[in-house]
Amino acid sequence: MSVLPLVFTSGWASGINAYAVVLLLGIFGRVGLTDEVPASLQRTDVLIVAAALFLCEAVADKIPYVDSLWDTVHTVIRPVSGAVVGALLAGQSGSLSDITAGAVGGSTALASHFVKAGTRMAINTSPEPFSNVIMSTAEDLGVAGIVTFAMFNPEAAAIICAVLLISGLALLIYLWARIRRFLRRRAQRREERRLAAEAARAAR
Repeated sequence: MSVLPLVFTSGWASGINAYAVVLLLGIFGRVGLTDEVPASLQRTDVLIVAAALFLCEAVADKIPYVDSLWDTVHTVIRPVSGAVVGALLAGQSGSLSDITAGAVGGSTALASHFVKAGTRMAINTSPEPFSNVIMSTAEDLGVAGIVTFAMFNPEAAAIICAVLLISGLALLIYLWARIRRFLRRRAQRREERRLAAEAARAAR
């Protein structure tokens, strides 16, 4: 059976929370739930680092504006993680070339990352923090659920991820006006802080 559905699913999930994907796949491989996970993802040091970074993301991802900063930093990390995980899965199964799997995993992770980051920008236009907590928790549970489901039914999991990705991109287009307002306000705050700092220096 081709590993492509699992590569696609792990790519989508990596765009949402790359550390959770590495952690879950490593644990599933260690406990013998699947033979698709390469030994490199099951190493104890990899699991410890992934768990620590997952906890960091679990906190940062629930704080307004901090989550958007975190997403900005991970614009490169998540697609690279999706590509690496995809290539490793392909190398383990031998049913798909590493380059193809890396391209699928990386591009899918990049697309889902943009959906996540854009949605968070739109949510951050709301003054209350509860929507961030709810959204972050839903994302974490969604990633855990879809990766676990993919271990038993990879084709169905890939279809669900494809539907979520298309729906998310459509929602992102719809929310783009709100996101632009958020970016303008953030740029305005930066300019105000810069002017305030210059005024403070001039007053000394």
